[in-house]
Amino acid sequence: MANGGPVQHGCPHLETVRAAITALYKRLSYDTVQTFSTSVAPADVAFCDTDDLHLGAQRVAREIVRHFRLPDARLIVGFREMTHAANVELAAGPEYFVELNDRFRTHRRDIGAALAHEVAHVYLHRLDLTFPTTAENEILTDTVTTYLGAGWLLLDAFREDAVSSQKLGYLTPEEFGYVLAKRALLFHEDPSVWFTSPQAYDAYVKGMALARRDEQQPPLTGAGWAGRRRYAHDRRHVAGVQPTAPYAFSPDTAGQLRVSFSCPTCHQRIRVPVKGRVRARCGLCRTVLECDT
Repeated sequence: MANGGPVQHGCPHLETVRAAITALYKRLSYDTVQTFSTSVAPADVAFCDTDDLHLGAQRVAREIVRHFRLPDARLIVGFREMTHAANVELAAGPEYFVELNDRFRTHRRDIGAALAHEVAHVYLHRLDLTFPTTAENEILTDTVTTYLGAGWLLLDAFREDAVSSQKLGYLTPEEFGYVLAKRALLFHEDPSVWFTSPQAYDAYVKGMALARRDEQQPPLTGAGWAGRRRYAHDRRHVAGVQPTAPYAFSPDTAGQLRVSFSCPTCHQRIRVPVKGRVRARCGLCRTVLECDT
C-alpha cells in the first residue's frame, strides 16, 4: 500500500498481467468467466462513517465472497497496525481470517477494495491457481480481482495529488486500467461511471488506449497502415522478422507458411495459415478474429 510515497506508473508488469488473463481462462473456461459478467455494485460495498466498523466490514466481506461464488467461505475481519493494506490466512477453510490495516478504521470507503484483493486470494487458493513467485502471484491476484469484476474498487482507491498519495494493490494504476478495459470490452461495461477518484479515471483512459492497441496489431484487420506495411515487409522477408514483432512466421508440416500471434482478448497464441483474408476463432476464449495474413 503506497501511503504518501511515490506511486509507480506505466506498465512494467504487462507481460505477467497478460499471462494471468490466459491462465485464468485456462483454469476457469470461457463459460465460467462469462458468469462474472456483472461487476460488484457500488451500493453493495458502500461504507459510511456512521456504520459500525466491524459489522460493516463483515457485511462488505460477505458481499465480495458472494460475488466470487464462495458460499461456504466465511471471512473473519480484524484490524491491526501493519505495513501492508491487508493480509489473509490461507488455511483449509471454511473460515478465513483477514487482517486490515488500522488506517482503514478512518478510511472506510476503501475497505471494499482491500477485501476484494484478499477474497481473490481465497478464490485462487481454492482453484489451486498460482504463479512461481510471490510477486507474480500478487500480480495474478490483482488481475483476477479486476477481470472478474471486483478490481475497479482497487483502482478507485488510487488517489494522488501534490502532497499525498494512496494506492492499493500491486499493479500500477495504468495496469489496473488496462485489465479493467479488457473486461469492459468483453462485457460491454462502462466502469468509469463508478469512479470517485479522478486519478482512477485518467488511469482507466490510458489503460483503455493500451487495450485498444491489442486489437490493432497485425495480422488483425484492425491494424493501422504502418502496422500493415511492416507486416507485409516481414511476410516477404520472414528470416528478418524482429523478435519484438507481435507475430511470428513458421512453416507447418506441409511446408505452408503460418503466422502466430496473441489473441487480443485472452492472449493465447493463435496460429493461422498465411493466405490473405482469414477468420479465426480462439479456442480458449471463443473470440472470432478477422485477419489479413
